[in-house]
Amino acid sequence: MGTPREVFVPDIGDFKDVDVIEVLVKPGDAVQPEQPLITVESDKATMEIPSPAAGVVKELRIKTGDKVSQGSPILILEETQSASMAPAQPAPKPPDTPKLKPAPVLAAVPAPAPAAGRTEAVSSTAAQGPGATPHASPSVRKFARELGVDLLRVRGSGPKGRITQPDVQDFVKGVMKGTPAVAAIPARGAFILDLPEWPQVDFAKFGPVETKPLSRIRKLSGGFLHRNWVSIPHVTQHDEADITELEAFRKENAQVAEKGGFKLTMLAFLVKASVNALKEFPEFNASLDKTGENLIVKKYYHIGVAVDTPDGLLVPVIRDADRKGVFDLAKELAEISRAAREKKLKPDSMRGGTFSISSLGGIGGTAFTPIINAPEVAILGVSRSQMRPVYRDGAFAPRLMLPFSLAYDHRVIDGAAGARFTTYLASVLSDIRRTLL
Repeated sequence: MGTPREVFVPDIGDFKDVDVIEVLVKPGDAVQPEQPLITVESDKATMEIPSPAAGVVKELRIKTGDKVSQGSPILILEETQSASMAPAQPAPKPPDTPKLKPAPVLAAVPAPAPAAGRTEAVSSTAAQGPGATPHASPSVRKFARELGVDLLRVRGSGPKGRITQPDVQDFVKGVMKGTPAVAAIPARGAFILDLPEWPQVDFAKFGPVETKPLSRIRKLSGGFLHRNWVSIPHVTQHDEADITELEAFRKENAQVAEKGGFKLTMLAFLVKASVNALKEFPEFNASLDKTGENLIVKKYYHIGVAVDTPDGLLVPVIRDADRKGVFDLAKELAEISRAAREKKLKPDSMRGGTFSISSLGGIGGTAFTPIINAPEVAILGVSRSQMRPVYRDGAFAPRLMLPFSLAYDHRVIDGAAGARFTTYLASVLSDIRRTLL
């Protein structure tokens, strides 16, 4: 049997109370001299603490998330080799100290000068682009090199997006299974948020609580919504349309639709009017490519419509909406809404959208900011219509006004274009003849 030896954190310079971000060994592991045991990180540097001798790890005295300084115990090592590289007890200056490796600096990157009339803002403190250094420890870098893995293509799951060894392993497994690789470094012009950890609160200390698991749909959509919100610079343009004549026309033809087994809703007219506006302003029916340097303008009009279900929001797509009349759209809306609520939507029915509409008109509200459904660049939010006095032709008259909100990607669409789109859309909705064209 070897000699048990307690291993301490050696002299790490002026660093104190640094975070342990990785524990690279476990009890029972055999280690060699200079083999990394743990990785620590300060606000300025990342460093690995090596083993001072060969041996077997008997007991860990540390875990991920702990804070350590010089002299903090790391583990108990049963030495299998008499020669040591460092003293067993902490010393002011041991023979070997870990080499410091600069951590990626999180700093704002100057943005290109904005075009005239356009406001640009950087909403976070970190940016990485082509040539950026992945956020990973030296041991993980070495592990990735041995496997031939480009760390720029690996998404980190550790604190501040740090790439861990399991992240590299999962990436390799995904490639072996044929899963498309997702680049961890965002496209040019994208930014990475460096946020504090989510607060951990024992809510039961303050009163009665009930824990209810999120539905599968909400779990799946939550990540996409968060990604879209933090990675797309949203701007929302609010406007309203006079739909007095349109509503009268809808009511006049409601019975015709009911005979066909569906309702002629205002949403069908909104889809039709939106297609007209998208034809007039093609940049709203587009997507940025993965480089962020080219705009892909689509020549088809597939409109996603948000459907509220007991398990969460689903966005089925009406394909080729430009080729369908209002009655056809109303019938298809009824069918896909029923399929969504009965959990009978096919996966393909929620793909390929070019523009989305989220209508809260049946519930209430005056305005809201809908989250853009990437890779689309715009989404229309519709609120509840209200009868209001409107000044026309020298007198006030009761008019049915429909408030709506257009959220758009400011990287693609300027504020002036957003206002022109909503103004045009309002004019189409206000004139029934233009709506049906």
